[in-house]
Amino acid sequence: MVNLHLWQRIKGMFYHAYNAYLDNAFPYDELRPLTCDGQDTWGSFSLTLIDALDTLLVLGNQTEFQRVASLLQDTVDFNIDINASVFETNIRVVGGLLSAHLLSGRAGVQLEPGWPCSGPLLRMAEDVARKLLPAFETPTGMPYGTVNLLRGVSPTETSVTCTAGVGTFILEFSTLSRLTGDTTFEDTARRALKALWKTRSDIGLVGNHIDVVSKKWVAQDAGIGAGVDSYFEYLVKGAILLQDEELLDMFDAYDQALENYTRFDDWYLWVQMHKGTVSMPIFQSLEAFWPGLQTLLGNLDGAVRTFQNYYSVWRQFGGLPEFYSISQGYPVDKREGYPLRPELIESAMYLFRATDDHTYLQLGLDAVEFFERIAKTPCGYASVKDLRDHQLENRMESFFLAETIKYLYLLFDPTHFLHNSGTETWVEGGEDGHCILSSGGYIFNTEAHPLDPAALYCCSNHGREQQDLSDILLGLSQSTKQNGILWEGSPFNDKSASIALKVDKGKIEPPLSCHIQPFRNRLSVLGQVFNDQHLT
Repeated sequence: MVNLHLWQRIKGMFYHAYNAYLDNAFPYDELRPLTCDGQDTWGSFSLTLIDALDTLLVLGNQTEFQRVASLLQDTVDFNIDINASVFETNIRVVGGLLSAHLLSGRAGVQLEPGWPCSGPLLRMAEDVARKLLPAFETPTGMPYGTVNLLRGVSPTETSVTCTAGVGTFILEFSTLSRLTGDTTFEDTARRALKALWKTRSDIGLVGNHIDVVSKKWVAQDAGIGAGVDSYFEYLVKGAILLQDEELLDMFDAYDQALENYTRFDDWYLWVQMHKGTVSMPIFQSLEAFWPGLQTLLGNLDGAVRTFQNYYSVWRQFGGLPEFYSISQGYPVDKREGYPLRPELIESAMYLFRATDDHTYLQLGLDAVEFFERIAKTPCGYASVKDLRDHQLENRMESFFLAETIKYLYLLFDPTHFLHNSGTETWVEGGEDGHCILSSGGYIFNTEAHPLDPAALYCCSNHGREQQDLSDILLGLSQSTKQNGILWEGSPFNDKSASIALKVDKGKIEPPLSCHIQPFRNRLSVLGQVFNDQHLT
């Protein structure tokens, strides 16, 4: 049943945070809700605005979507001398721009000819992604963790990065390739995936941090949480988006190993990747995406049981602490915070659609009450520094608007077009004027940016047809030249004419240089080799 009052309440939460960002933080990346100002975090490109753009349309605000899409095109410049996380820039910026581009047809935006295979937001996404490509220029094809958007990768950049930082590109990069016809992006993501696949242990597990040059595992803890999570997510979602059995086979192999060595009483522990012995009996809040992934795969029994474990932690503390000791039933010291993450709400959305069990709606209600009662400030919503005493932290991550609010809204709106099962298709654009879009199966990237598989199919199918035509004409050209035959009006009589598709040689990458913080400063202590920053 649709709850109009709850819809309005969740919309009100979004606009309280969104307007606070615009009024106090724009053009900085993020809002600081306790001091009512802004800060740059993952770059310097108005990150929250990019991350929240598609949420505006999900909530039905076409007017503001149009305004912000135009504003971003006019004001955001990615040609800047700044070090950026390759992982975060991909999922938040490239993913956000791609999603907004694909949703533009629903937003009343004036579409250029050829959309969704072309468009200004698509070109912005391509521009950003090209600036990430130098990070993949390693002997293995696995990327460095940081790249300077103007200068490329520093010669002093550490070669150690997390597993998710290697395996979380196939959705965005394949979408770019299928829409634009440039296979560079998808080829790059696949090369990284295959290189990572070859490093798994004899018992079928991968660790947490790897040296992308030597292929040696630096942190050998295996699990489904921080530093690894979205690698598994992208194998499943990539298989669905691209209809790729190889990716699904990879996940199935990992899933069997995870079941054998990490699953205990429907919890997933951390184990040593070579031996399978338990290294950390903890639950991390980022692991809460797993029941949603299990639901996508049809494993409802496992999803329901694991969700109940995670929900029990939520009920105990009113939120999910970053690290929770399963044996002690208490948050791990210095990991008691909750930065308003979306993962448990995301899983609730998938499970409610699959089961119609109102338990999952109750989690959504609990989340709304927590955000309004504990995290709300006069300037937005603040991360909770400590769930035990509800101390707040002066930060509102962009994913609160991109993911948390979006999944909450979709949880309570079962008729939303993003839940479309193929009954609401519409025809628009494309190189030949008729792409069949929104035919069901939207895939959310790990930052909750929805991608339409139908658009990828339409543009890539047109690209294949163009390539076939080009091959035929080139063959005909060679045949006629060999036989000395040219007919009147033939394009081959005009040396300036070309019937072959012109190849874009691409941009010349700038010299490589930048300075970064040493990797050891980004590690936590006591053997917990996980970034403090967000890895969705």
